[in-house]
Amino acid sequence: MPAPSPQGDETHLHGCMIGLFWIERDRVCLGSPPTEEDPGVFLFPTGLSVGEGARRQAWSWADVTDLRLLDVPVRSSAARWATRVMSVAAAALNAWGPDGPTMMTAVLCVRGDQRVETPVFSGAATAYTRREVDLSLGLLSHFVRGSATPALLTRWWHENQPSDVLHSHEREAVLEDWTAPLM
Repeated sequence: MPAPSPQGDETHLHGCMIGLFWIERDRVCLGSPPTEEDPGVFLFPTGLSVGEGARRQAWSWADVTDLRLLDVPVRSSAARWATRVMSVAAAALNAWGPDGPTMMTAVLCVRGDQRVETPVFSGAATAYTRREVDLSLGLLSHFVRGSATPALLTRWWHENQPSDVLHSHEREAVLEDWTAPLM
């Protein structure tokens, strides 16, 4: 009997961060996936939802007039590396306990002047690059305008099923591949 594949059926349980999106087999989260008690913003081909379970609200893309993300942590590559080095050194000395991911705010505007603000966690360990944020926000605006769909992201995940964390230049390249046909 052959040995099980190292990726096996477990890959569907994990996701991958590309820009401001956390991509899993069947869904895309804006920011990192939420914990059970926190709301999340989930992007689907037909629309998006905010929250979980009975507290979940959903809208079609046709009803969404704007979707923005505020307080996105952006740093230069040098600053991100310096922060990472300091974090590793502090952790090695047991001098620092992680504060958790940076909190961002998703602002959703829906027809009828409805505005929903919800916190979402950053998926970046330290911060995103400016290019990664710009490309992500551009793609997000295409979702709102209907010229692209989050199915693009889940299709990429199915085709690639990355098992490693991608470096910022790799994430930027994927975002560029997604946005180039839209420009």
